[in-house]
Amino acid sequence: MNRFFLCLLLASTLSLDVARAQTLTPSPGASPSLSAEVVASEAVDRVWSGHSVRFALVTTKADIVVGYYDANRQLTVARRRKAGGGWTYQKLDTWNDWDSHNYIAIAEDVAGRLHVAANMHSSPLTMFVSDPSGDVRTLKRVTKLVDVGLERSMTYPIFLRDRAERLIFKYRDGSSGNGNEIYDVLNAKAGRWSRLTSAPLVDGEGQRNAYFMGPVIGPDSWFHIAWVWRETPMAETNHDLSYAKSPDLVHWFKADGTPLTLPIKLKDAEIVDPVPEKGGMINNNTLIGFDEQANPTITYHKFDKAGDTQIFLARHRGKQWDIAQVSDWKNYRWDFSGGGSLNAEIFVGGAQPIGEGLLKVPVIRLGQSIDFVVRSNGLSLVEARPVQSLADQLKRTIKSPEGMQLNIVNAAGDHGEIYALAWSARPPHRDMAAPDIPDPTTLFFLTLRPKAR
Repeated sequence: MNRFFLCLLLASTLSLDVARAQTLTPSPGASPSLSAEVVASEAVDRVWSGHSVRFALVTTKADIVVGYYDANRQLTVARRRKAGGGWTYQKLDTWNDWDSHNYIAIAEDVAGRLHVAANMHSSPLTMFVSDPSGDVRTLKRVTKLVDVGLERSMTYPIFLRDRAERLIFKYRDGSSGNGNEIYDVLNAKAGRWSRLTSAPLVDGEGQRNAYFMGPVIGPDSWFHIAWVWRETPMAETNHDLSYAKSPDLVHWFKADGTPLTLPIKLKDAEIVDPVPEKGGMINNNTLIGFDEQANPTITYHKFDKAGDTQIFLARHRGKQWDIAQVSDWKNYRWDFSGGGSLNAEIFVGGAQPIGEGLLKVPVIRLGQSIDFVVRSNGLSLVEARPVQSLADQLKRTIKSPEGMQLNIVNAAGDHGEIYALAWSARPPHRDMAAPDIPDPTTLFFLTLRPKAR
């Protein structure tokens, strides 16, 4: 497994409905490339800093909810009113070790219950649910959702909503190289989960598993998803960029509308780009975007003919996928391999229309944020524009200890503001213990106002 179960959250994510904020799960080490000023800042707690793992930040109608691992690695959930005031804290009976996969996912259902899933990497279900008041002090552990037999080896918990606003919980059942994607749906009135589909979304046939990015809700109100197939726990065995879309997360189709039968197997999947194993494509760094006509795009990277790592953009328009190389880096090759959470060199974002027939493709390489601007007609490069990330701007006031990175998780506010969590931690360490334990750092909650460009 590696760090790319996490997806880069870029500026486009800020326009997502808050209820769907968990459909994309960013790496905490890759912050959006936007310009903003800090309106307010407050310290929430002292937190674990031995390795980076994604914390959670969600909003309800009136409140802000955050989830994190405290200084002793214990899962903690805190809640306060948007209007201000003190935080209410609740410590939960689970502790992270050294695993950067054990990120936190939080959602509120329509009945007001708070759902918290965390600390799972091929692990039994670890979920806590509050009563309908949503008070974090009422959170209690849940030992079963639907089928205990499929809830013994869970990874990558994500909450999202379907068109009917039902709460959906998705996760991987199994392990790297041999796992299936499971979707559960909540009956909020009864407080009971059931299987959304009778079959998993994909079937690796005991030989491989799929690593998904999304589902992402497009301008067409359909769900779009991209993935790679992976043969073993080794990161270099990713291959065959794939795609599917759905109106309801139950019925799935290829880009041209051809129905897909669940579970989707490799031989039946829509292959966007047949990248081979060891071809430079890493799992889940495959981000969905859209052009100005709502055509789906996928940003990803692979090796070019010279063996250098390059950014590519695929777009479905008409009856086919067109693929264009976006970057033109010379003598640069991210030759990743092995298992465990990698300290990533590249993050990519979904393409975004920016007017005048142009698309922006956000990328971070070796810590530098870059906006690649391409012509929508033909996908040819106009410019590669270095930009500042939100983390770059916050580093001026939040100083990270030596050897640590500033992590950012953000969400949209109600009136154009941006909420963010910021904390310093060491990069991922392949999920292995370090020879020492650093001092905890401060978790900050920030309110920001975007600056006009």
